[in-house]
Amino acid sequence: MDIDYEKLIILQKLDSEIRQVSLFLESTPKKIEDIDKKVEHSSQTASQAKEKLAQNQKRRRELESQVKDVKIHISKYKIQLNEVKTNKEYTALLHEIEEDQKKIDKLEEAIISEMLAADDIEKEIREANLSFNRDQENFNKEKELIYQKKRELEERIKKLQQERETILPQIPQDQLRLYLQIYRKMGGISLSPVTDDFCSMCHMRIRPQVLNELIEGKKLTLCEACSRILYWKQKPEAEEPKEASGETKPARSA
Repeated sequence: MDIDYEKLIILQKLDSEIRQVSLFLESTPKKIEDIDKKVEHSSQTASQAKEKLAQNQKRRRELESQVKDVKIHISKYKIQLNEVKTNKEYTALLHEIEEDQKKIDKLEEAIISEMLAADDIEKEIREANLSFNRDQENFNKEKELIYQKKRELEERIKKLQQERETILPQIPQDQLRLYLQIYRKMGGISLSPVTDDFCSMCHMRIRPQVLNELIEGKKLTLCEACSRILYWKQKPEAEEPKEASGETKPARSA
């Protein structure tokens, strides 16, 4: 029985493209998930900046509350100044007022420091928000391109599968069974072209007798090393030398 290499090669091309398209479609959810993680990370950066500002404002309120409490102490000490009867008591109160005033000075310095920090944080928030908006726009475009590609490939795989279903009945059953068996075993590649005297897939040298059988194309032959179906593929014509100048140029195809 003659081997229908032409249809087997067409089937191999269809199966190879179906496999590639399927791999892309299978990877689509992961790609979308990765983009969503990038969006979330960008959003977290902006949220973290806002949280820093909230903590800054909290510290400022705490410092201002402490200043208020110390000022109340000072007010009480000043009232007591009018009530003491000895210089020792008077001096002691003045010392307490002086120490409290030092506390207020330190607290107010800390408040100013937090206010300056707040300016930097607010700038950080503005930059983070701008970055998030820019990132979100880019990521949305990236997702839309993936979805668009997904829709196109879903249509493409339908067409490929229809073509495959059309060609399957045209291949002799014994050849088709062997093809499918090798396809499952060899990771989706059942056929290997031979242009010189080597298997293109495993690069094993083909024996001269086997090579002659391949060229005749009358017998289905498997590679002795990788067990794929071998078929003879005419080697492209060699380049012809360019006349006069000595340069060479590729031969024109018919």
